[in-house]
Amino acid sequence: MKPWLAGVAGALLCATAATAQDFKPAVVYDMGGKFDKSFNEGVWNGVKRFMDETGDDVMEFEVTNETQRSQALTRMAQRGGNPVLGVGFAQADAIDVVAGDYPDQMFAIIDVNWLDRPNLRQYSFKEHEGSYLVGVAAAMKSETGTVGFVGGMDIPLIRKFACGYKQGVMATKPDATVLENMTGTTPAAWNDPTKGAELARSQIDRGADIVYHAAGGTGLGVIRAVADEGKLAIGVDSDQYAVSPGAVLTSMLKRVDNAAYDTLMDAKNGNFTPGIKTLGLAEDGVDYVADENNADLLTEDIRAAMEEAKAKIVAGEITVHNYEDDQSCPL
Repeated sequence: MKPWLAGVAGALLCATAATAQDFKPAVVYDMGGKFDKSFNEGVWNGVKRFMDETGDDVMEFEVTNETQRSQALTRMAQRGGNPVLGVGFAQADAIDVVAGDYPDQMFAIIDVNWLDRPNLRQYSFKEHEGSYLVGVAAAMKSETGTVGFVGGMDIPLIRKFACGYKQGVMATKPDATVLENMTGTTPAAWNDPTKGAELARSQIDRGADIVYHAAGGTGLGVIRAVADEGKLAIGVDSDQYAVSPGAVLTSMLKRVDNAAYDTLMDAKNGNFTPGIKTLGLAEDGVDYVADENNADLLTEDIRAAMEEAKAKIVAGEITVHNYEDDQSCPL
């Protein structure tokens, strides 16, 4: 059965289960921890908002090595976790097995859209759309005409960030140069700030004056190295201005906080449904940071151009190519 068919078939069952069973939410964060100033912390922000609004407690576990994913999800299920939220695509295989072992409990996972369980909600995001917008900003802000991108683990998901970014840059400044590096091919690529700093400095040496990262903890090294060189960085997932105040042009927000909050609140209210939710600009699933902190950097003309592009993407007047569709970036 296709995942969306499984979702439709199981929706009524899971919505009923949400009211019939004890609500006991649980979250398993991935490596980097819930205060990683990036992806995990975005999820934590949604969990915290839920707890602050409802007064409910949420069981939590922070994975520190790859072998803990399956163990942690299983332990949460054994303790009655309902729903159990897994953070990140690296937990896909584990949550697929555990959701199958505990069919009467609810599960959800962020950054996954290919599993087939009638008790599982999956979230994916249109990262290419948000990355296009920060590409517009990078092209307009750059004084050298050369900008950079540093990815974490070399996988299609991160290529999707890079491709969206390049499309935004080139649509704004066709003669621009976009430098691109991936940190590695194993999960260690997400937590290597030293390597991230090295890659960022290499791009700066080749003329980049703005560097966007999608690299998890590795990206903290990117931002700090760019700041040390007197250039500008673009953060990802969460607002990363505080990493190096004055040196972060903007951040591409991936609203994993909304995904976490909605999962917990829907389950609490008996409205949990399985299936795939895909969130882009139109669904407030991605966005960018524009506030008092970066107002001097992200000028009014840049914001106006980003807003114009955003409106055109939502209206279908601009189509941002998704690398994951065909494993290519048509530039």
